[in-house]
Amino acid sequence: MSLVKLHVKKGDNVVVLSGKDKGKQGKIIEAMPKKGKVIVEGINKVKRHTKPSLKAPQGGILTKEAPLNVCKVMLVCPACNKPTRIAHKQVNGKNARACKKCGEVIDQTD
Repeated sequence: MSLVKLHVKKGDNVVVLSGKDKGKQGKIIEAMPKKGKVIVEGINKVKRHTKPSLKAPQGGILTKEAPLNVCKVMLVCPACNKPTRIAHKQVNGKNARACKKCGEVIDQTD
C-alpha cells in the first residue's frame, strides 16, 4: 500500500459527500494516510459484538465509528462555514492551507 496525501487532518470539521450519512458534519478523530481513510466523530457508526475482556468487562454490543474513504469527505472552512476545496499558499515563507471560496488561510504547516 502506498501513502496517500490527505487534504484533511485530525481536528478538521468535514462534511460527508456520499453514502448513508450524506450531508452530515463532524470532526475528524483519526486520519490514516496509509489506508487513505479517516474516522469522523458520530458518522458511519457500526455495531460490534464483543466478548467480556479487561477493557470491557461487561461485553455485549458496542457502537463505534468505522473508517470512511477520504475522497468521501470535504473540509468545511471555519471562516465562511461552507464545504470547500483546498488551495495551497505561501504565507511568510511557510506553506498554508487556504479556502478556495473565500481565500481565508485555514492553517499553516511547516
